[in-house]
Amino acid sequence: MAIEHDYFGLLESGPDGSIFWSEVVDFGDQRVTVDLTAPDQDDVSIDALDVAAAMIAALETIDLRARNAMVSELDDRTSEVTEFILQQQEMLGEDIEDLLVDISGDTHMDVIRSLQLMSMTILADEHSGKDPFAVLEYALDPDSTDDVLLVNLDVAGAVQSVTSAD
Repeated sequence: MAIEHDYFGLLESGPDGSIFWSEVVDFGDQRVTVDLTAPDQDDVSIDALDVAAAMIAALETIDLRARNAMVSELDDRTSEVTEFILQQQEMLGEDIEDLLVDISGDTHMDVIRSLQLMSMTILADEHSGKDPFAVLEYALDPDSTDDVLLVNLDVAGAVQSVTSAD
């Protein structure tokens, strides 16, 4: 079976009934991998695909929303964002400045500004669920794929949580 959509084209299911779509999109001066996946094609609606396409088109707005959520967690010393930044500072030492796009003197803000959006995974079967509908993956160093922050979004594009990949 297959689902046809204006943005995604023909989404054919695999032998197990799952669907997967992937594309690299330009985002500012970087390229972001966008994946759409669902374990069962029958759980994916056209509405879910419409929302997914709208999220991809609004990637700049969604990125800003995600970064603002990260900034709001800086007040909490035990937040995953704060712990991620402290870990990066400890691990990289003085070399962290080589990865920062701007050095304002506020290292925490500089790190958030310098994070690169590596990927967006859309879980198309979570259109009406409480689980994340989309997950954004950010890294300070694109070559270090183990050290990432994940921003979970609901179907409306609101940030549900920010977690590290540990």
